[in-house]
Amino acid sequence: MPAAPQPAHLSAADEVVDICRDLIRFDTSNYGDNEGPGERGAAEHVAGLLSDVGLDTEIFESSPGRASVVTRLEGADSSRPALVLHGHLDVVPARADDWSVDPFGAEERDGLIWGRGAVDMKDMDAMILSVVRQMAREGRKPARDVVVAMFADEEAGGTYGARWAVDNRPELFEGATEAISEVGGFSVEIAGRRAYLLQTAEKGLSWMRLIADGRAGHGSQVNRDNAVTHLADAVARIGRHPWPLDLTPTVHALLEGVAQLTGLPFDPQDPDGIDRLVQALGPAQRFVGATLRHTTNPTQLTSGYKANVIPGSAEGTIDGRFLPGREDEFVAKVAELAGEHVRIERIHHDIGLEAPHTGALVDAMTDALLAEDPEATVLPYTLSGGTDNKSLARLGITGYGFAPLRLTPDLDFAGMFHGVDERVPTDALRFGTRVLDRLLATC
Repeated sequence: MPAAPQPAHLSAADEVVDICRDLIRFDTSNYGDNEGPGERGAAEHVAGLLSDVGLDTEIFESSPGRASVVTRLEGADSSRPALVLHGHLDVVPARADDWSVDPFGAEERDGLIWGRGAVDMKDMDAMILSVVRQMAREGRKPARDVVVAMFADEEAGGTYGARWAVDNRPELFEGATEAISEVGGFSVEIAGRRAYLLQTAEKGLSWMRLIADGRAGHGSQVNRDNAVTHLADAVARIGRHPWPLDLTPTVHALLEGVAQLTGLPFDPQDPDGIDRLVQALGPAQRFVGATLRHTTNPTQLTSGYKANVIPGSAEGTIDGRFLPGREDEFVAKVAELAGEHVRIERIHHDIGLEAPHTGALVDAMTDALLAEDPEATVLPYTLSGGTDNKSLARLGITGYGFAPLRLTPDLDFAGMFHGVDERVPTDALRFGTRVLDRLLATC
């Protein structure tokens, strides 16, 4: 899909919808383990959009078809530390039979764009690209140097995308100290007031394989060393463990803000009161509710090959998410819960992050939002999932989630992530371009 020539007067708001729809039409499904169609086609499209307005771009591959794109914009003050503005081009798979539309058709209906990636995160990719293109056409510079990166493989942990770039091409991010990416800056309604949740922290990630060994034998015999039983016990202990309430600084600040908006009391020692505050966030409670404590969810079980044969081993997987700053205690407790008969192998493990929820960049993001929506408020929050900011942190880059979207209260935005019938309002995309443009000009 070659980039169509655009008139010089075209604004970011004019083209963001078309860019988003074009990106969705690239099936960049990521099945993990380096499986899937890859991001090459989408990366070439992105590079074309950038080179079309005179920007030098580089496409690099970590593996055949696993392509990322990067360009660098010179800032008005290049002596300042640079900002990384990044997105990812891959998406989680979508089963077409589950959807009411073609998940890669990018259909526009009732003021929304429908398709896989509409919120995670080809919407933000489109906002970034449209704003950068507008600035380049108009000859405007951002306040400081900006590294624009569109990575592969975020949905499988970034091994073939951001992590590979950080480990093999660190010079691309030279001089950068801060980064902005997905899953923050979107609006929710709290007690009739619009509030924007700015992501300043994210939980750590621990995908684990549990392996139980035992004595193989006939299914009719007594067997007290049954691998399936060992595994089942461990999975049940881990999955049912009541992780205690633990409020990190970001979560504490969020709940204080919700209390002020609602008039509800906030007592860090009152679980019921905290639940009421979380419920006041509406659909966003899906994200926030999972950031009050560690979580461990069993996701897969495999064992055996015949009904009357006791297998010699059994395996299961756990999706663990730990609070930033609490990794060691989490790992130790999971090992204790697994027990002596089960060993743990790491499938993928990555750090939690907690950035300051005050400071110049946070102020700039807040100001950019309130300039477009003066009656709103901005609150920090912790993401229960993870982003490519984890990889950039290895270079000392502090990351935030800021994909600014003004949403209607009835849209279950949190439920759209990896969900069926994913969609984003076109007006929200246009709003986001105005906010992002202001931010790059001032931060």
